[in-house]
Amino acid sequence: MRMSSTRGPLVAAAIFIVRVVAGQQQAPPQGQLHGNFSTDAQYYNEDDDIGAIVPRQRLAYNAWMNLIYTSGPFEAGARLESYEPALAGYPAGQAYKGSGLGYRYAKYRLSDLEVTAGNFFEQFGQGMVLRAYEERYLGVDNALDGVRVKYKPFRGVYLKALAGRQRFGFDNGAVKGAGLVRGADAEINLAELLDSTWTCAGNFIIGGSFVSKYQEDRDPLLELPENVGAWALRLNYTSPRWDVYAEYAYKINDPNGKNGFIYKPGEALMINATYASKGFGATIGAHSFDNMFYQSDRASPTPFDLNINFLPPLAKQHTYNLPATLYPYATQPNGEVAAQGEVFYKFKKGSALGGKYGTKLAVNASVAYALDTTRLGAADDTTRRLGYTSTIFGMGERRYFQDINVELRKKLSPTWELALTYLNLAYDIDIIQGKPGKPVVYADIVILEGLHNFTDRTSLRFELQHLSTKQNQGNWATALAELTFSPHWFIAAMDQYNYVGNAELEAEGQEQLHYPIGSVGYIRGGNRFQVNYGRQRAGIFCVGGVCRQVPAANGLTISITSTF
Repeated sequence: MRMSSTRGPLVAAAIFIVRVVAGQQQAPPQGQLHGNFSTDAQYYNEDDDIGAIVPRQRLAYNAWMNLIYTSGPFEAGARLESYEPALAGYPAGQAYKGSGLGYRYAKYRLSDLEVTAGNFFEQFGQGMVLRAYEERYLGVDNALDGVRVKYKPFRGVYLKALAGRQRFGFDNGAVKGAGLVRGADAEINLAELLDSTWTCAGNFIIGGSFVSKYQEDRDPLLELPENVGAWALRLNYTSPRWDVYAEYAYKINDPNGKNGFIYKPGEALMINATYASKGFGATIGAHSFDNMFYQSDRASPTPFDLNINFLPPLAKQHTYNLPATLYPYATQPNGEVAAQGEVFYKFKKGSALGGKYGTKLAVNASVAYALDTTRLGAADDTTRRLGYTSTIFGMGERRYFQDINVELRKKLSPTWELALTYLNLAYDIDIIQGKPGKPVVYADIVILEGLHNFTDRTSLRFELQHLSTKQNQGNWATALAELTFSPHWFIAAMDQYNYVGNAELEAEGQEQLHYPIGSVGYIRGGNRFQVNYGRQRAGIFCVGGVCRQVPAANGLTISITSTF
């Protein structure tokens, strides 16, 4: 009964939106309507061995459909969403429930002016003072609802201004947060601006941003700033071989629930440099973040809600199952100093190490430490409210994370390709995953990946992974095989085995468990169907350094995506 009661309003809303944005088929001939649909539905089984989550409603799903209409300089769009109920553990922040309109906007372009009213995503620079974006499979969506203006007064000069409130949650429609976000950004591309008078082989891009959030002060004990501003300056140099980027951000005192309501300003500095030539590439980067949580609601319930900014991590974003889901790194906005370096080299074909097809070698290392701080205010409350003193790139003694990895990729024949990867990790699970008292995890991971092409349309890809550690959950082994019958079908099977391999952990009750899962999929045109059945291990799911906890589950999952 509940499903049918929500279906009616949802269909009616879809028809209404199509009629509005399409003008009831009276649009000019050049008008186009396109979009996409996606749903993930799961039926949950009981599984006491893995502590599987079994919601009261055993069938849960996430579904959304985007509709976008364009006609000349005009564009309008909307997204219908439904969570009846949402998948267990989704989203990363505030809970989603019900069905309704989650995103809608209208936009037009006139010469060098672009105006958007409604919902929109935006980013200034690398996002250290503003990044409104979505990562749908994490449930991260801090879209702004308001007005944005973009203008190019001269060639090579780009201006932006915006104001709006962020998406906070979903309750039969998008729910907005309490704070108001306002911002402006300017960027100058010197090569474009100076045109023929610019004779430098490279190019300089200079930019600056200012963002302010407003939230009423209702605290009975503290006098909290109602307007909290942050600014950033950035410089990017590019040439045929070099790309050097630097950005500095400063935030005025912003007492909030994530920093203990201290009045210390925040600051951040990041520097990255990349060099590339034929067969060789190198990247080095470093950053320092200090008290840079920046949310439009100072009392946001979780670190995932109402984030105005984004602090990119300096760690390799692994795609292999074990390093990506067991021990991924997430940026620590309240304070960290990190560095990363990577070297890529391709041994030439015909050389001793290159062989007939060449050999690719990549070496990557990243490390993150706590910020060195000195606590203030043991004597009086006024000084204590300043929190601590620190210096930019002042590295503390506590190491949060270290990842040293080497990947060797080799094509052996026209039908065979292999890749061998080794990772050495140090992972402060107490800080990164919020597990107080747990020891630092030291792990070694070895991964063998292979691809065999039987024909032009049929191929087999496999992975064999092994993780060894004496901490946390002990040793893991993962085997994966994917058989593809192009262009329509694929079949996959994976088993994760936590065999522990440590007498002390087993004495504490750590069990040896298998997590098998099978998949079959079909692709045709813009449609993709996939069915999975098996166990899902409790752990961390990350995209781009942003992570959410995924509960243990056992059951059947059906996924459908369609683009039109």
